[in-house]
Amino acid sequence: MRIKYNAPTVLTFTFVSAGVLILSLTILPSLTETWFVVPGRGHFSPRRVSNWVTLFTHVLGHANWNHFISNFGYILLIGPILEEFYGSFSIFLMMAVTALITGLLNILLFKSNLLGASGVVFMMILLASFTNFNKGEIPLTFILILVLYLGRELINSFANNNVSEFAHIVGGFCGSLFGFFRPPRR
Repeated sequence: MRIKYNAPTVLTFTFVSAGVLILSLTILPSLTETWFVVPGRGHFSPRRVSNWVTLFTHVLGHANWNHFISNFGYILLIGPILEEFYGSFSIFLMMAVTALITGLLNILLFKSNLLGASGVVFMMILLASFTNFNKGEIPLTFILILVLYLGRELINSFANNNVSEFAHIVGGFCGSLFGFFRPPRR
């Protein structure tokens, strides 16, 4: 028996994110803040290359191990199934588009910084409910996931916390659109 690198996009994403966290917590303490955090409204500088890079890379940075584990527990559970269903490159594109959209909207709408892969998690959660989707139908699982997960995020968005419920909602919206419009590979 051998170990198989079964979901290259998801596993590479996981290992790179873990590496960023390890480096940030040990020998490069400013790494996450410089290259893996989208600045909030009023703090984005178009002249800083790092600000443009973070529109995509913020999903690789995490504040601590608890933050990392809570995101990658879901990503490692759902991601390989989606990667097999849609293909590695399609999942990579979906993750990149979700990162870009959540990053841009954070810059435009919020003063707080954005960090972490929770938008990607919610994209995957909603996308997963489309794995048995047929044209002309809306899966009941999609409706229930939408109500349960995004309903909770809407309610939590009124709480004073350090969680970007908006990124969760936008990630879920991206996953919904991908599910409706991106056919799985056959």
